[in-house]
Amino acid sequence: MALKITEVDFLKQENAPLHHTAGYDHTSLIVRRGQEFTIKLICSRELRDNETMTLQFGVGEKPSLANESLVGIELKSASDSNRWKAVISKKSGNECFIRVKSPADAIVGRYCLSVITQDNKCYTPENNAFYILFNPWCADDTVFMPNESERWEYILNDTGYIYVGSENHISGRPWNYGQFEENVLDACMFLLDKKKLKASARKDPVIVSRAMSAMVNSNDDAGVLTGNWAGKYVNGTSPLSWTGSATILQKYYKTQKPVNYGQCWVFSGLLTTVMRCLGIPARSITNFASAHDTEENLKVDVYLNEKGEQLNDWTSDSVWNFHVWNDVWMKRPDLPSGFDGWQAIDATPQEQSQGIFQCGPSPLKAIKTGHVHLPHDSKFIFAEVNADRIYWLVKTEQGQEKVVLVKEEKSCIGKCISTKTVGMNTREDITCQYKFEEGSPEERNAMATACSYLKSEGCFSNATPLPFVSSPAIKVEILGDKTLWPGNPITLNIAINNSSTQAQTVNLIAICEMVTYTGKIMANLASITQTIEVGCQQATAVPLNIAADAYLKTMMSVEDELQIRVHAISETVGTEEKFSESTMILFEYPPIKVEMPETAKLNKDFTCTFTFKNTLKIPLESCKLHVEGLGLFKLETFDEGDLEPGKIFRSKIICAPTKTGEKKIVAKLNSKQAKGMSVEKMITIS
Repeated sequence: MALKITEVDFLKQENAPLHHTAGYDHTSLIVRRGQEFTIKLICSRELRDNETMTLQFGVGEKPSLANESLVGIELKSASDSNRWKAVISKKSGNECFIRVKSPADAIVGRYCLSVITQDNKCYTPENNAFYILFNPWCADDTVFMPNESERWEYILNDTGYIYVGSENHISGRPWNYGQFEENVLDACMFLLDKKKLKASARKDPVIVSRAMSAMVNSNDDAGVLTGNWAGKYVNGTSPLSWTGSATILQKYYKTQKPVNYGQCWVFSGLLTTVMRCLGIPARSITNFASAHDTEENLKVDVYLNEKGEQLNDWTSDSVWNFHVWNDVWMKRPDLPSGFDGWQAIDATPQEQSQGIFQCGPSPLKAIKTGHVHLPHDSKFIFAEVNADRIYWLVKTEQGQEKVVLVKEEKSCIGKCISTKTVGMNTREDITCQYKFEEGSPEERNAMATACSYLKSEGCFSNATPLPFVSSPAIKVEILGDKTLWPGNPITLNIAINNSSTQAQTVNLIAICEMVTYTGKIMANLASITQTIEVGCQQATAVPLNIAADAYLKTMMSVEDELQIRVHAISETVGTEEKFSESTMILFEYPPIKVEMPETAKLNKDFTCTFTFKNTLKIPLESCKLHVEGLGLFKLETFDEGDLEPGKIFRSKIICAPTKTGEKKIVAKLNSKQAKGMSVEKMITIS
């Protein structure tokens, strides 16, 4: 009787835990390359010792033997020249157990299995698909990560934080990565297919991570997310409303159209999800005071008019209060030795690279040491953390525009570079992984190395240079609270300190503006232009007071979280001495309270209550609460309407735990007046 294969069992329950893939909400088997897995064949009769069988694995639309996207392994042989292995480990009656091992550089993707018997009959099971991912647990895989706690954090942890704010006021925004949620893996596979990567490219984490940095934004390939920094988000969701990545990827996979809208932290959260889902260790990184150097000269020029207002049409350079990108972990066999480990990638569409909005991977070691000639986009990322900021004053003298250098800041860019700590819900400062200590011999050497590869200077030719002053006699300081409750007035003092032994006449320019986190000016709130006499070794203060109404109108007109920037410049009359100082004021908000049990049981419902009291002096209009709990409930939005001062709202949701372990509930609240309020709460499901 001819042998027939009646069924194939992928033994998902046995294989998945060994491959650290049991968390995926998926019906198919998911394994990691370079690691054995077992399948069970059920035959029409017992397999005889002299009979052969061939397992055939195919990946992609047109599998081919030439590029290893089609692999045939004869079960008789213990190994095969094409590096895949399949051996019969056990026979029990009509059941035949086969151990399969893919090579550590196998193509990552969705495979289909067929079994060919000795008489050339082919059996293709109905549900014949399984998935092969990168394997950080396999020493021969280029994404191998030796530390188990780091593998847990950067591959298996499906929640985390993305850090925002300013270098003096950093806050962690909870984010649900959700790499194991329903349809997320298939969305990632769809992106790989849509990018049309060659089979050989899908083996290589360098190429895959660069391709995904392009596919996460919608700019070139109709990828996942549309960027929008306009402050208006009609026909879409405000970037501040997202609580995680899974909802975005699920929507994209369902519609196969870009989802509206994202900003840098959403792009980064998405890219962390995609990378972890595919098996490449990844983390979201925040760089505070992040330079966007468009001219490749390591300088960000800020031009101000005689009122202190920024002249944005003079340059396309900018400094973002913060910018969020990603690091991915891999070896770099394509580079000289010494550049393995963390590599920076960025999905936010800032600048084109090779004609596409993509960025990285660039080795952190190359960025730190100034080897900016190495691929990919090391020059751009080096400038983000190392550029100088230069302030220029544009004056009109005798009908001619004159550009005067006011201040050169050598160590103001690339501050408090932050990511989540491994295994802890705290912030880790990793600035030392990106750059040497400012002013150290190593840092100066790295800067010299970088400059040797960059376009040369050229921004000083049209300006009057600033004479060297060892320590200026007049210094300006901005005094007052650096946080503000919406509805309270802004109360500051501009202090002018004269350390010289002579009285000085000082021209003071000060301006207070509302800006987005990217530095875009949304409103000028107030300005000061005064000439002040300051006695020898004395100080004087100029008050800067702004009523709440002046900024609330702007806050209500845009859907972004705004910040207040104050800038002051002093010119000492009769000398060339100038001084400049700036500060950021961030808004503070009342807390959201979450009430729920500390523990719960699998498949047993429990209630979670969100309470918010408006302790501000102003009403909060159009309050919307967005809540999500991975493994507990899908993203849900509560429309709470307007909330007068002193009033409270309570929202309840029924949670139905579908997975065990520590789970996190994330809530975000936005209104017209106050935006970006968030809270998280942990619960253990047993």
